[in-house]
Amino acid sequence: MLPTVSFCGLTMTRLLIGANPFGGYSHQTPARDVQMREYYTVDRIKQTWARAEAAGINCMVTNNETPHVVQAVREYLSAGGHLQWIAQMNGRVKPDIADAVQEAVDIGCKAMYFHGGQVDDFWLKRDEKTLASWIEAARKHNIPVGVAGHAPDVHRWVDRLGLVDFHTVCFFNCGSIHAGKGERFDLSDIWRAVEVIRELSKPCIAYKVMGAGRIDARMALDFAYANIKPNDVVNVGMHRGDRDDMVEVDAAMVQDILAPTASD
Repeated sequence: MLPTVSFCGLTMTRLLIGANPFGGYSHQTPARDVQMREYYTVDRIKQTWARAEAAGINCMVTNNETPHVVQAVREYLSAGGHLQWIAQMNGRVKPDIADAVQEAVDIGCKAMYFHGGQVDDFWLKRDEKTLASWIEAARKHNIPVGVAGHAPDVHRWVDRLGLVDFHTVCFFNCGSIHAGKGERFDLSDIWRAVEVIRELSKPCIAYKVMGAGRIDARMALDFAYANIKPNDVVNVGMHRGDRDDMVEVDAAMVQDILAPTASD
């Protein structure tokens, strides 16, 4: 197994496998989205998780809304898959968030966090009441609860409210806050992201550390692990359509980066 940390009571490898490629969320081009969706059938998703297990990863992240990905989660966990599922939750498919939370718990999630786009919107509106009600719906199930967000100030706001167990921090201030302005990946955002990660006393999941495929993988992972807290983890989407052994290659890189040195 890859090096692990205790993350809100879960034993979690410091590399998680994400699911944006499974659902066709490339954050690159519409054609790339289609390519990813066509490649990642339910069977190929389950095969990818099996290979992640074999490569030493013990945790996966997926959303609760992409039908074929949710089907894959159901089939994988019901068949005895060993990866722990961290659910990225939103209220788009099931507007009653309590119903969405219940479904994810019934399927078998071990923790959940709320979608960055929707948390960004709560922050823009300063709607702490709705955010608090969503988090309360999740807390009833006695699992760790967190939020994602694209801007550092979103996380600072949530942290001041004292609502969550962990934060899922995007390395790039992209996405919903810039709605209608296209994908924005500014390298200077990385410094602000790691600054807020280190400010937060709660553990963090860092994501989009490679800028959705824009940054060399080894360079991105080296930087991420050198700058996040020792009990933080990194979530990486892996598109095997580009390279069949990408899961194994990424896991080996992380094993090498985190290997103890003689001075340790």
